[in-house]
Amino acid sequence: MSVLFIPYLRIMSETAQIALTPAAAARVAAIAKKQDKPAILRLAVDGGGCAGFQYRFGLADSIEADDAATSQDGVTLVVDAISLDLVRGSAVDYVESLGGASFQVKNPQAASGCGCGTSFSI
Repeated sequence: MSVLFIPYLRIMSETAQIALTPAAAARVAAIAKKQDKPAILRLAVDGGGCAGFQYRFGLADSIEADDAATSQDGVTLVVDAISLDLVRGSAVDYVESLGGASFQVKNPQAASGCGCGTSFSI
């Protein structure tokens, strides 16, 4: 077993500034394995979308020094400090339905959102 040492990494507290559900962790693990990458999901918030801000997901190769991180079932969710202010208290989930499958952010700070669920306003 190897130990990953990352100086200055801020680990999110148990009061979870943001959470990764088991369903989302399982999906990230499957995608990472298929792409032969580390099981690190990066969530970022960008300006734009139909409601003002939009979520961006991607696999990360590493954890940056200013990232906040939390883990679920061996998968790490990382969020940069600026995005964290906009998603604090949220849960990242993976949902499959007849309409498709996607990662979704359940954000208690969002005052409104668009129909597709990838854009929000505060």
